[in-house]
Amino acid sequence: MISLHSIAGGKRAAVLLLALLIAALLLLPESRQEPLLALGRHMAAAVSVPLRAMEWVNQGLDGFWGRYVALQHVREENFTLRQEIARLRQETVRMRETAVASTRLRDLLELRERLPYPTVSAQVVGRDPSNWYRSLVINRGLQDGLAVDMGVVTPAGIIGRIVKAYDRFAIVLLLIDPNNAVTGLVQRTRDEGIVEGTEKGLARIKYLPLLSTVKVGDQVVTSGLAGGFPRGLPVGTITKIERREAELFLSAEIAPDTDFTKLEEVLVVTSPRESTSLPPMPFPLQPPAKRDAGDAR
Repeated sequence: MISLHSIAGGKRAAVLLLALLIAALLLLPESRQEPLLALGRHMAAAVSVPLRAMEWVNQGLDGFWGRYVALQHVREENFTLRQEIARLRQETVRMRETAVASTRLRDLLELRERLPYPTVSAQVVGRDPSNWYRSLVINRGLQDGLAVDMGVVTPAGIIGRIVKAYDRFAIVLLLIDPNNAVTGLVQRTRDEGIVEGTEKGLARIKYLPLLSTVKVGDQVVTSGLAGGFPRGLPVGTITKIERREAELFLSAEIAPDTDFTKLEEVLVVTSPRESTSLPPMPFPLQPPAKRDAGDAR
């Protein structure tokens, strides 16, 4: 392969040869210059071809080297930009998660300030991996003042009640578990009944009066009579009325207001008996408007 040093050496040899020829022409008398002139013309013609070739190669190598250096610079810039983009993406995800968490915590704080009795905030740290119970684990326990049968709520509505309490954590049986039951009240008709979970992962209210005017779309809230909850907390919306022959009571299927698959923070009602009913305003609580992660940004 022809190198830049060999091309430069060829140029120097050709220039040196031409210099010697010119010096000879200047030193010799005119009578002897004609043969040298003829030789010089032939030599110039012969030397010009490789010189032009070497010049062309030299220009090509210069261009290639310039493009190579530019390409290396572009590669370095691309690598740096890719790293910056990756960092910005991670930062965006972190900020988005922080914004969503801030929204949840703000709603929980607002609920805590509105409730007229003591509560303890907790994080959901686990769920029952089996299919026997619908339950979750929170990171608060006996050391935080929690006890069995205390109610657990969110801004959207009630979650369930504590069935086991340990020093540093507790197990919450969800409202939609068939083994759970709380007292409920149909908000429009003021009919009371027992709310329990179903096998479908929903809830239903039983023992409503046979002549009740309850209908689909009615809101069910806690009655405050039993179950660790004060009066007026949202439970869900009636979606189906069940009337069976030879039975003295009605029952209705309820779609809970809470999405039990997306629970992250909750409030535990530690002293519901101090106030068995909520203030007339702004309760009963209404589920907060759903916020998109993109709006939070």
